[in-house]
Amino acid sequence: QVQLVESGGGLVRPGGSLRLSCVASGFIFANYGMRWYRQAPGKERELVATVFSSANTNYAESVRGRATISRDNAKKMVYLQMNSLKPEDTAVYYCNTWDSYGMTYWGKGTLVTVSS
Repeated sequence: QVQLVESGGGLVRPGGSLRLSCVASGFIFANYGMRWYRQAPGKERELVATVFSSANTNYAESVRGRATISRDNAKKMVYLQMNSLKPEDTAVYYCNTWDSYGMTYWGKGTLVTVSS
């Protein structure tokens, strides 16, 4: 059974940094791409960053240059380092993976609040 558990959210001041973590279980982690999504209050869920099994990465324009997604296959962890945080980065951040059958899997999310 696929499980994704996020951690690392919290309250941070504008301009600050945060590292989100997601631990995965129930599948061969190294073979799967991983994503971070976020959903701000009253808005649709947004794809933030992707790290493929090849370790190639993609970023949303809104976070490019401020975010770094990485993975540790030995630990079955995926990370999202966010720098220069802005109030508009406030959202629940979700870890996600998908398989070749079109199934997607989600964690329960971790809340990031950027406020002074």
